[in-house]
Amino acid sequence: MREKITSFLLKPQTLLAVFIIAAIIAGVQQILLGTHPFIMPKAGTFPDDIMNKPELMSQFYGRQMTEYNNYLIFKHSYFHLLEGKNLYGLYPPLHWDFYKYSPTFSLFMGLMAYLPDVVGLSIWDILNALAVFLAIRTLPISKKAQSLFMWFVAMELLTCMQNSQSNGLMAGLMLAAYGSMHRGKPIWATLWLVLAAYIKVYSVIGFCLMLFYPGKVRFVLYAAMWTVVLWALPLLVTPFNTLVWQYQNWKDLISADAAAAVGMSVAGWLHTWFGVDDVKSLVSIAGIVLFLVPFIRVRMYGNEVYRMLITASMLVWVVIFNHKAESPTFIIAVTGVALWYYVQPRATWRTAVFILVLLFTSLSTTDLFPPFVRKEFIQPYTIKVVPCIIAWVAIFIDLLRLSPAAHPRTAVASTAS
Repeated sequence: MREKITSFLLKPQTLLAVFIIAAIIAGVQQILLGTHPFIMPKAGTFPDDIMNKPELMSQFYGRQMTEYNNYLIFKHSYFHLLEGKNLYGLYPPLHWDFYKYSPTFSLFMGLMAYLPDVVGLSIWDILNALAVFLAIRTLPISKKAQSLFMWFVAMELLTCMQNSQSNGLMAGLMLAAYGSMHRGKPIWATLWLVLAAYIKVYSVIGFCLMLFYPGKVRFVLYAAMWTVVLWALPLLVTPFNTLVWQYQNWKDLISADAAAAVGMSVAGWLHTWFGVDDVKSLVSIAGIVLFLVPFIRVRMYGNEVYRMLITASMLVWVVIFNHKAESPTFIIAVTGVALWYYVQPRATWRTAVFILVLLFTSLSTTDLFPPFVRKEFIQPYTIKVVPCIIAWVAIFIDLLRLSPAAHPRTAVASTAS
């Protein structure tokens, strides 16, 4: 009986059903929670956030807010694109906070914008779930390892969906880029990377993967083609001059946002644990340098384990060195940790790091920890990011120590599976 249950839980079909059902439940739950009056945050709640200005905050006082605010931001950006309004302005009657993605992403949201929120939000959450599921299925590891991988990231994926965020989609696109490269399909790999960049700019780091594969000129040409195509797609619904204006507005908002919060990041950890301030730029520079150090091992470029570890490092890096990282962002980092763990040989210390991430990153925001612990310890001290920092250091060390003869711990899955 135990073997039958285990076999059932590890079937890809089971995981697919779990992901889709969880997505629908997350969407319906957010709708059923209804609305609540906006409450002015206490002083110091968002000390460095771009929204932390009295003239901005006061516009939302007393307004009714939903539990799926992010989806409303995405949805209404489509209508703002059609109407030629500034995508990056504030719209208090509709939602809280700024829209921070590209005009192209706004256009894609038109696929759901006309649907009732309960339907559109459920489809949006399913899209995030499917992106993670399908990307993991492209990995050259065994089906069992793929299923264990999915169970490990499931809680973070649920957190992402309960906040109607796009981070599941981001994790899926970045991981799928590696999977497509591994299968010799650069046209798809570049599409996933460019599409991810039009959602969140930091995903351009994924283009470092092109160093490890032949046909680099073709890769660059495909990337240029997709960049132009996706840039121009909104011209279907908006004039050229207006589109240029929208991209300029996007650039201005990103620049203003970059000067804001430290988030759940290395800089945030240094601030909350040691009171270190004004080091965000230094931390970012150090992070870039450390990320690039393993690339000096040019002879390892053809090793599949090395490639997967670089991908894992990238997925964790874009979160822990992200000044805007928040709890729903960590589906990306946890995906990187899982990739590292299921590729490398078993070792007690790796398992310990893996469990730390599960407990204090994925589960630290759940009811497994009492509210007092979450409010007084986990949140103020950015505990969620700490295991991911440790994991990234472990990945960094493994990249420097990796043997040229290394191969994935789990059996390689057939590309036809």
